[in-house]
Amino acid sequence: MTQINKNKATQVTTGLVRLSYEHLWEPAPVNDNGDLKYSASFLIKPDDKVTLKAIEKAVEAAIELGISKCWGGKKPSTLQLPLHDGNDKEDIIYAGHMYVNAKSSPKNKPWIVDRRKASIDDTSEVYSGCYGYAAISFYPFNTNGNKGVGCGVNGFMKVKDGDPLANRISADDAFDGIDIEEDDLLD
Repeated sequence: MTQINKNKATQVTTGLVRLSYEHLWEPAPVNDNGDLKYSASFLIKPDDKVTLKAIEKAVEAAIELGISKCWGGKKPSTLQLPLHDGNDKEDIIYAGHMYVNAKSSPKNKPWIVDRRKASIDDTSEVYSGCYGYAAISFYPFNTNGNKGVGCGVNGFMKVKDGDPLANRISADDAFDGIDIEEDDLLD
């Protein structure tokens, strides 16, 4: 279960990331049991060494917490870790990036702000494909025999638009060339 993490050693504010699989406005199912969570993937350029190093340090801090608080005093031989290489994923959007998948429980809605730190209320403003900074935190878990470090999303600051990653088109594009005359509607 993700909780707001008060341990500063496990918190990270990223450098510029690209938002993908965005579910920051409303919780969505994240697994087969239908558990609803706020969630997003944050794509990180591999040359953003500052962010990657901060994540590595925060993950190590979360591992230390796990050893003392949920893994019986020792580090498990296998751990699920939150930082992934996008080249290992079949989704072309991830190629050439590192990424983390971050979640938050429905009780902990992430904040969403603009570059002036003012709340964004228009859901069309923040979407899969835009860019910004993510406030994330890392925590140890031991659930159903799975042990590892998870990533929680605290908030997102949008700083610029990007090409949307969703396969949606506008109504104008979808119905381009269709002209309906009033007489057609009466038949």
